[in-house]
Amino acid sequence: MNNWYSVAYGAGVFATVGVLQSGTHNVITSPDGVTWTARSVPEANSWYAVTYGGGQFVAVAGTGTNRVMTSPDGMTWTARAAAQANTWYGVAYGNGVYVAVARDGTNRVMTSPDGITWTARTAAEANTWVGVAYGGGVFVAVSQDGTHRVMTSPDGLTWTARPAAEANSWNAITYGNGQFVAVASTGTNKVMTSPDGVTWTAHAAAGTNAWWAVAYGNGMYAAVSQAGSNPLMTSPDGINWTSRAVTPITKWDGVTYGNGKFVAVAFAGSNRAMDSSCPAGCSAPDNNAGTIIYNADHHVMQYCNGADWVGMGRPTIDPCNPANSPSPGQLCIDGSVYAGISPDGSVPMYTTSTDAPGTYTWNNGSITDFYDTMTHCQNPPGTGG
Repeated sequence: MNNWYSVAYGAGVFATVGVLQSGTHNVITSPDGVTWTARSVPEANSWYAVTYGGGQFVAVAGTGTNRVMTSPDGMTWTARAAAQANTWYGVAYGNGVYVAVARDGTNRVMTSPDGITWTARTAAEANTWVGVAYGGGVFVAVSQDGTHRVMTSPDGLTWTARPAAEANSWNAITYGNGQFVAVASTGTNKVMTSPDGVTWTAHAAAGTNAWWAVAYGNGMYAAVSQAGSNPLMTSPDGINWTSRAVTPITKWDGVTYGNGKFVAVAFAGSNRAMDSSCPAGCSAPDNNAGTIIYNADHHVMQYCNGADWVGMGRPTIDPCNPANSPSPGQLCIDGSVYAGISPDGSVPMYTTSTDAPGTYTWNNGSITDFYDTMTHCQNPPGTGG
């Protein structure tokens, strides 16, 4: 298992980049966030960030000879020379330009019109720049330190320092629904929003976690954390945030939205789990809103609707082949009364008045198959607490 730092969606696939730990591939890709395939890269660098734009993926690294690589599909990658041998930690695409920011170095910004040829640019301040996003006709970068922890640019070439809402360690930034949203790992208010990247307003995060990544999609912002009892929070407006339970708790530090779902990646954690739906060819409901997926082999979790993400334990039952399931296991549901299917794919799951808290019954109205302990329950949107 490798340490995954960043994930992006484009060309019909999710592409994740990271740093080698015990594996041999720095990239994995998936068409759906469920099944992942390892991909070879030209250099085994410490790849910290990836973005998609202009018809290709572009990843940047903090080590190695060539600290940029590009791919049209996430599968085949080509090494490119960075403008300088900096620790490149963030990359974004907008208005025909790729922009990368670095934690160190003389010139902590570089730009490229094609992802191949890169030019060094001077940052507004020599801060630890770790995140960059594009939206509303402007690039905005955030820093973990410095006097001004935000800088903006209309073209990626010339940058202007901006004061952050608070002097926090700002780790990530995204753009969606007409505003920028940044998250931090330190400080009193670990979220800030801005309509233009210039004027920022601080907001309270959900919980006291250190937040490392944020994304926007389908009317929802989602941020992930490397620690804490609820390492996920979501918000419909970037202002009011709600903690979400995730089991297992692991070190989440990358998140994106694509193909109707959020996907998050982590650089640590070993708990194993499975998705809440059957593989293709089995009798099971469609992956509609409420479907939750976690691939522990690659530290990837996924929820088909940004309203909540829930983890689940690795089942001992096989919902697609009950003959291979000698005993009950664990399965996660959405908390509604009609909540799922039985191991053979035919019997709905119900709650009963005699069930202990967190325990549900497979029942067709007259025959109880067995009890199954839930790892977490969450009502679907619109059904209340």
